[in-house]
Amino acid sequence: MTFKELGLEAPLLKALEEQGYKQPTPIQQQSIPILLEGKDLLGVAQTGTGKTAAFGIPILNNLIKDTIKIKGKRKVKALIIAPTRELAIQIGDNFNAYIKYTNLKTAMIFGGVKPVQQIKTLQYGVDILIATPGRLLDLMDLGHISFKDLKHVVLDEADQMLDMGFIHDIKKIIAKLPAKRQSLFFSATMPKSIVELSKKMLGDFERVTIKPQQATAEKVTQGIYFVSKQNKPKLLVHLLNEAKDKSVLVFSRTKHGANKIVKKLEKADIKAAAIHGNKSQAARQKALSAFKEGKLKVLVATDIAARGIDVDELSLVINHDLPNVPETYVHRIGRTGRANASGTAISFCMGEERPYLKDIEKLIKQKVPNLGDHPFMQDTQEIEETSTPVQREKKERSSTQKKPRSRNRNGNRNRDRDRDRDNRGSKSSKKPNNKNSNSRNRGFSN
Repeated sequence: MTFKELGLEAPLLKALEEQGYKQPTPIQQQSIPILLEGKDLLGVAQTGTGKTAAFGIPILNNLIKDTIKIKGKRKVKALIIAPTRELAIQIGDNFNAYIKYTNLKTAMIFGGVKPVQQIKTLQYGVDILIATPGRLLDLMDLGHISFKDLKHVVLDEADQMLDMGFIHDIKKIIAKLPAKRQSLFFSATMPKSIVELSKKMLGDFERVTIKPQQATAEKVTQGIYFVSKQNKPKLLVHLLNEAKDKSVLVFSRTKHGANKIVKKLEKADIKAAAIHGNKSQAARQKALSAFKEGKLKVLVATDIAARGIDVDELSLVINHDLPNVPETYVHRIGRTGRANASGTAISFCMGEERPYLKDIEKLIKQKVPNLGDHPFMQDTQEIEETSTPVQREKKERSSTQKKPRSRNRNGNRNRDRDRDRDNRGSKSSKKPNNKNSNSRNRGFSN
């Protein structure tokens, strides 16, 4: 199937061709026909599968038809809700590319910046609104947004929104939307809370699922190094020096950890920047823009901040810390090997992270290849973990065997005890203490 065979409007098709879109990805191939018919959709798919185009193309196709009939001030007809500023901006950039040959207008609203300019843009009128939950709800409460003419609503990365604590904001927003609308709900995972939320948001819906093991893909070469915590920064520096001309995205589990990694890299004369929730919007955008433009080769990110990083030529992802949620691993490595490109994902694993690795391998239904030795194998645990199963079994067997007690050693210990007792007795006979001796006598007599 090609995009031409989907029966899309000419202006949209022209923009897609210009962007290099030829054949739909699995999520696009399954979702677009359903959405063109106006049905609700529940999509279960990870990042890097082409979700934005999967919901964007059919929504825009329907809006292009409607704009021929509608005159006057623009009204919000499509709402896309995303968990982070970066993802909202990425979706906005994609939509702007798709509507290049139409008269549709988009707007992005998110926190971290003053709302004045965003309010002005809304006052001029927009067709498509892309927003994060907090700022959206604030501007709704202030009366700057009306959804009377809303026809399409998309909740993207729903599981991430719940993880970030947006569940109550989402429920408030959904309650204020018109009942008659097309609803699209996308999530990487489907825990009970997500299922319940989807039931409240969707009507009679279709479901499309792209399995995680499909998303990790043949195009991404995976591998793991077993390394101690203190040697992780050294190994990272070593790998980055070997990949000097490549753009590398490094993942940290925490904000503090991301900052520490950047400091370690700077000491090794490697230019890097961190993006996470504690950074200002301006700082995050500056770092992200420099990374996309190739001016910055190394970007260190937390998982939430990384939602929205879409770099075409990203060939290497390094997991400095393994995620404790296996689905997050799929999100991370999905940053490389996008579209028709190939990529590499290397992970570091210390002893404490072994259970995380097992959960990841269970989810993706494959073993992450052990990359073996590296220059920082001083730690005995690293050597033990990188050895073969047979070698580990022999070592465990030898360590569990009980060593026979030395009779001579016990005999020496008893002789030493007798000698100490004799010495104490001789000392007390030389320097008698009447008080102590009387108390001892009383004790023996009792």
